[in-house]
Amino acid sequence: MLKTFKSSFGFSRTLLVCIKIQSFPLCTTTPLGKNDDTEWENLLKPYDLKHLQRSLNPITPSQLCKLLELPLDVPTSMDLFEKAGLQRGYIHSFHVYYLLIDKLGNVGEFKMIDKLLKQMKDEGCVFKESLFILIMRYYGKAGLPGQATRLLLDMWGVYCFEPTFKSYNVVLEILVAGNCPKVAPNVFYDMLSRGISPTVYTFGVVMKAFCMVNEVDSACSLLRDMTKHGCVPNSIIYQMLIHALSENNRVNEAMKLLEEMFLMGCEPDVQTFNDVIHGLCKAGRIHEAAKLHDRMLLRDFTADALIQGYLMHGLCRMGKVDEARAMLSKIPNPNTVLYNTLINGYVVSGRFEEAKDLLYKNMVIAGFEPDAFTFNIMIDGLCKKGYLVSALEFLDEMVKKGFEPNVITYTILIDGFCKQGHFEEASKVVNSMSAKGLSLNTVGYNCLIGALCKDGKIQDALQMYGEMSSKGCKPDIYTFNSLIYGLCKNDKMEEALGLYRDMLLEGVIANTVTYNTLIHAFLRLELIQQADKLVGEMRFRGCPLDNITYNGLIKALCKTGATEKCLGLIEQMFGEEIFPSINSCNILINSFCRTGKVNDALQFLRDMIQRGLTPDIVTYNSLINGLCKMGRFQEALNLFNGLQAKGIHPDAVTYNTLISRYCYEGLFNDACQLLFKGVSNGFIPNEITWSILINYFVKKHQRE
Repeated sequence: MLKTFKSSFGFSRTLLVCIKIQSFPLCTTTPLGKNDDTEWENLLKPYDLKHLQRSLNPITPSQLCKLLELPLDVPTSMDLFEKAGLQRGYIHSFHVYYLLIDKLGNVGEFKMIDKLLKQMKDEGCVFKESLFILIMRYYGKAGLPGQATRLLLDMWGVYCFEPTFKSYNVVLEILVAGNCPKVAPNVFYDMLSRGISPTVYTFGVVMKAFCMVNEVDSACSLLRDMTKHGCVPNSIIYQMLIHALSENNRVNEAMKLLEEMFLMGCEPDVQTFNDVIHGLCKAGRIHEAAKLHDRMLLRDFTADALIQGYLMHGLCRMGKVDEARAMLSKIPNPNTVLYNTLINGYVVSGRFEEAKDLLYKNMVIAGFEPDAFTFNIMIDGLCKKGYLVSALEFLDEMVKKGFEPNVITYTILIDGFCKQGHFEEASKVVNSMSAKGLSLNTVGYNCLIGALCKDGKIQDALQMYGEMSSKGCKPDIYTFNSLIYGLCKNDKMEEALGLYRDMLLEGVIANTVTYNTLIHAFLRLELIQQADKLVGEMRFRGCPLDNITYNGLIKALCKTGATEKCLGLIEQMFGEEIFPSINSCNILINSFCRTGKVNDALQFLRDMIQRGLTPDIVTYNSLINGLCKMGRFQEALNLFNGLQAKGIHPDAVTYNTLISRYCYEGLFNDACQLLFKGVSNGFIPNEITWSILINYFVKKHQRE
C-alpha cells in the first residue's frame, strides 16, 4: 500500500516520514491514529515530502548523527555523509565520524576507515582514543592483530595522538587472542619505553603471552616487576602462573607462588588447587598432595572429581591402593572414572579378585554403570601378567552379565596371545570378533604382524599385510617397521628395501626406527656403502640420527680400523646436540686399544670426561687390557688401583686380565695375591680365572 521513492538525499519517503515524526519536531503533523489509513495517505502527499526536505536542508551534524544511528545500510550512510559534507560551511563532528566508522567496522570496510581517518586529520578534527580503540577491536574481530598493532604505532607517528594504557591493553589482548603471543612483549616494552604506566590487566595479558610460548621464567620475572609500577598482582595472575609452572613440572615454584598468593590475600580457586595437586601427583609426591587437599577442605573448598582422581591415581601408582579405596569411600558423589582408577590400581598390583569385588559388589550395586574401559582395564591387566586363560574367563563372565566387548577388548586379547607366541588362540579371538560383526583395526593387525615377524614367520606376516590392505585397513608406520624388521632379520634386504619404497609411496613417513633397522642390517652384513647411502637419505628426509644409528656406524667403522672416521662421527654427534652414549665411546676406545693406539684411547677418554662423560668398568677394562698388551703393566695397575676412588667396582674381566698378565710376567705370587684380594671384595673366580692359573702351572711344569 505504501509506495517509496528516493528524495534528493537518497533515502526513501517512508524513512523521511519516520525521521520527521521521531527526530525532527520542527515539522508539525497531525497525530497518527493506530489504524487510520486516511491519516497515512494525507501524510504521504507530495507537499508533506517537500516540507520534510526543507526541514533537513541544511542538515546539521547533530541531525546527521540521528540518521546514522538508524539501521541504514552502509551505502546509504555514506551517501548521507558525503552529501552533508558538500553543504557550505558544514564540518563533520567527531561523533559523526565515530558512528560512520562503527558501521564500516561492522562490515569490515577497513580501507574506507583508513580514508576517513586521513580525512579527519586533514579537516583538523580532534581525535579521541575511543575511536582508535573501536577500530582496533574491529581488527581483532576480523582476525587482523597485525593491523591493530599498526594502528597503535600510527597513533604516535601519523595522527600525533598519545595513546594511554587503554589502547595498549586492547592491542595486547588482541595479539594474545589472535595467537600472536610473541609480538605482545614487544608492544609491552614499547609502552614502557614511552613512559606509559601499565596496569594489572596489562601485566596479566603479557604474562599470558609469555606462558603461551612456554617462557614461564619471563612471566614470573614480570610478577616481580609489578610493584615497581605500583601494581599489585591479583588472583587471576597468580592462578595463571601457578597453572603454567605446574604444567611445566615446576611444582616447587608453583607451591611457593600459592603460599605467596595466600600472604597477598588473594583467594585461589578450585582449578589452582587442581593444578598444584596434579603437579605433586605427577612428581610422585602424593603425601604432600594429600596435605594440600586437606588444607583446601579447611578453607571450605569442595574438592571436585578431578582432584580426587589425581590423588587416587597417584596413590595407586605408588601401590597404595588401600589408601585410594579409603579416599573413594569418603567421596559423596563418586563416578565411573574414579571407580575405574581404583580398579586399575588393584589390577596393576595383581589383586584381581579385589578388583572384581569392587566392580560387581560396589560399583554396580551403587548404580554406576561400568563402561568398556572398566572391562578393558581388567582384561589388559590379566594379559600383561600372562593370565590369558583368566582373561578369557573374565570376557565370558562379562558377556554373561550383559556387557558387550568392543574392538579394543579383543585387540588387547590378541596382543596378549601374540606376545606369548600363541597364534592359534589369537586366531580364535579374531574369529570371535568376526562372529560378532567386528573387524580388526590397524592396531590389531599390527599386533599379529609384529608377533609373526619376531617369531621369524615373515611369509605369514606378509600374507596378513596383504589381507589388511584388501580389507581397507590402512597400514601405518608400525606395520611397515615390523615387516622391515622381519625381512632384515632373514637377510632379505632387497624385499626390505622394496617395502621401504612402497611405504613412501603409501604416504607413510619413515622414522628413525625404520632407518636404524635397515642400516644395522646392512652393517651386520658388512655392506657399509649401502648403509651410508641410507644415512644420507635419512638426513635428506629430515629424519634425525640418534645414538643407536651412530653406535652402529661407529662399531662398523671400528671393525675396519677407520678410527679417524669414528672420531669425526663423535664430533658430528656433538654438533647435532646428541650426547654420545658410553657405549659409543667404549666401542671407539676398545678399537684404539685393540690396534695398539692406547695413547689415543687415553686422550679420547680425557676429552670425553671434560665433556661430561662418565666412564664405566667396560671403559677401564679396555684400557687395562690395552696397556697390558703394550707392556705398560704398571700403568694398568695404576688404573686398576684408582677404580675404587671413582666408585667403580672391578668385574671378572678386570681381574682375569690382570691375573693373566701377572702369570705372563711370571709373577704367580702377585697373581694369587690379586685373586685373594678380589675374592675378599666380592669377586667370584670363573672358569676363565682357573684356566689362566692351570695353564700357567702346566707351562711352568713343561719348562722344568
